[in-house]
This record gives sequence, structure tokens and C-alpha cells, in this order.
Amino acid sequence: MIKIAIIVLTIDCRDVASIKSELVVYVSDQVAAIPTLKINEFMLSSLNDEKIDKSIVITAIKEFLESIGEGQNFAVISNNDIIMIKSISGKMIQRESKSTYGLFSCTHCGFVTSYEVELQNHMKIHYL
Repeated sequence: MIKIAIIVLTIDCRDVASIKSELVVYVSDQVAAIPTLKINEFMLSSLNDEKIDKSIVITAIKEFLESIGEGQNFAVISNNDIIMIKSISGKMIQRESKSTYGLFSCTHCGFVTSYEVELQNHMKIHYL
């Protein structure tokens, strides 16, 4: 049996929820990782034995925040395999999301659903 190591980083986006979908696209492109969206966070997965470089993820998040003029208002904090984006002043980004809010995708095959429970059930087939 071949063992596949899955390395996962979680990015907590509670304070920037309205731009989460734009952020996940930018960051996952910068680090060449597979994203999975959740309600208040997204996860980046690597399907090879290489660990995702947290410093590149943090830099990508900061670059994105700078590009929308919010770089000075948010801190990017790393704690083990969790990266948090926290508002410094308590101000949240208020934007109407242009994206597909509430879509969840399988890190193994790309299956997409609007229900987190359906995704969890789907992912079980990968471990049979």
C-alpha cells in the first residue's frame, strides 16, 4: 500500500470573510496548493511529501491585503498549522462577495458542493 502524505494549512478568515473567495484564489495560486473552502476559513493542501511553506502563504496574504488597500489594518499571525488574519482596529472588511459563497471542494478530486456535510460524506470514499 502506498502512503500519501497530505500536508494541510488552515487559514482563519473570520475578519475578512467578505473577501475570502478572492483571497483563496490568489493565495492558492501563489503557493501551488489545493484549496478547500469552509465557512470561516480555507485550507491549503499539498498532495506530495513537501510541506507547504508558511512564509510564502503569509507573504501572499499580506500582498493581497496590500493590493486592496487593507495591509495596515490586518495582522497575519501563524500558530503551528493555523494562520489567522486578524483585524488590528476591530474593523472588518465590508464588501459584497462576488464569489460563490458556501461552496466546498474535495482536496483529493475537486468535487464541489454547497453542503459541508455532503463534502464530508464524499471524502469518506477516498479512505475506503
